[in-house]
Amino acid sequence: MRILLLDTNHEILQNGLEKLGCICDEDYTSTKQQIEEKVNKYEGVVIRSRFNIDTQFIDKATNLKFIARVGAGLESIDVSYAEQKGIQLIAAPEGNRNAVGEHALGMLLALFNNIKKADLEIRNGKWLREANRGIELDGKTVGIIGYGNMGKAFAKKLKGFDVNVICFDIKENVGDENCKQVCLKELHEKTDVLSIHTPFNELSHKMINQEFISKFKKPIYFINTARGSAVVTNDLVEALESKKILGACLDVLEYEKSSFENLFENEDLPHSFEYLIKADNVLLSPHIAGWTVESHLKLAQTIVDKVEKQFFNTTPPEEIQPQKRVTGIGGLFFKSENPEVIKNWYKTHLGFNVDQWGSTFWWKNNENQPASTQWSPFKNDTTYFDPSKKEFMFNYRVADLVGLLKKLHEEGVTQTGTMEEYEYGKFAWILDCDGNKIELWEPIDTPFLT
Repeated sequence: MRILLLDTNHEILQNGLEKLGCICDEDYTSTKQQIEEKVNKYEGVVIRSRFNIDTQFIDKATNLKFIARVGAGLESIDVSYAEQKGIQLIAAPEGNRNAVGEHALGMLLALFNNIKKADLEIRNGKWLREANRGIELDGKTVGIIGYGNMGKAFAKKLKGFDVNVICFDIKENVGDENCKQVCLKELHEKTDVLSIHTPFNELSHKMINQEFISKFKKPIYFINTARGSAVVTNDLVEALESKKILGACLDVLEYEKSSFENLFENEDLPHSFEYLIKADNVLLSPHIAGWTVESHLKLAQTIVDKVEKQFFNTTPPEEIQPQKRVTGIGGLFFKSENPEVIKNWYKTHLGFNVDQWGSTFWWKNNENQPASTQWSPFKNDTTYFDPSKKEFMFNYRVADLVGLLKKLHEEGVTQTGTMEEYEYGKFAWILDCDGNKIELWEPIDTPFLT
């Protein structure tokens, strides 16, 4: 497999791909148009954020099997068009989630304790103790918007503090032992510290604006380690001036170039930015929340591992077994007019051990390892079962989701949406011949045991 590397990365990426037998060519300087003239020679492309991969680029890449982005999101790629062309899309949110979680926590503690302000004052000969009296995180409610890899990593870092952690996400049932999922209204009512961890999309674009900020019941502190485009900076500054927002930690800014490598498209500094750089209650960093020595390596290794798993079979022919498909029932999901009432009914009359998600049943798989099946009622208006109109959905545990999806595609089975990965496994969705939506789950059961 011949692969074109379009951005510099940790050397482990190129070395790892070449160990798999790939031929890697580097081109870090040619224009996008020049790349398009030769991209048809390659089966794989690896990029960070150098330029957008759009329909024109994809049309030129007639032999492309995959596009890998060494980062968390795929916003610089026309995802739907690439999928139409049968191109695998690979990202590496696992590689820098820990770094993002640590950075968000570090910025918050620095803000609460006036560390930047106090440091600068001492350097200028000022020793002001009372003026730098801090506040504690203890007892506060941290609200997280977007509970994927990054949101979960931040919640995990908060576990050692006596805080209440809640989250809002457009997907249902994403909460875990570190964070309770709530509706947006409850998030607005309870939050003391708001941290956003949303990917770039239409829903998150300019999400933090005057209308959204005004709905918070209490003045809040604000953290953004996601995307600068999620925040209307003028509205943020107005909220800082009015004390609706008491302080902000901003690793990303609305003014960044899409490549993330430079701040401004021109030399003019917006008025709101001038306010941010002068404010004592604002901390800024240059899009480095996921930019650590360790994540540099982890991101590269994650790409290598995913390319290997999807395109290279390292199992000797004599060890290849018939492909396992479904290995058990992973979940029984159904609609209910009042999920809380029916959970309590099952708890009272049938002894279900229920929580906010439903009830988890444990059993042993063929390898005598703990495995689980989830029973969960959903509200009648849920969209999680779409496009199926049925009142139920089954989740099936599978051994190799990527391999199974490839086989199902060959067999003409309809897949809806794209595969998603979490710390508790991989998920994908298909439709059976009756139009029932089926959730396929390659599980990692250990997070439920800790």
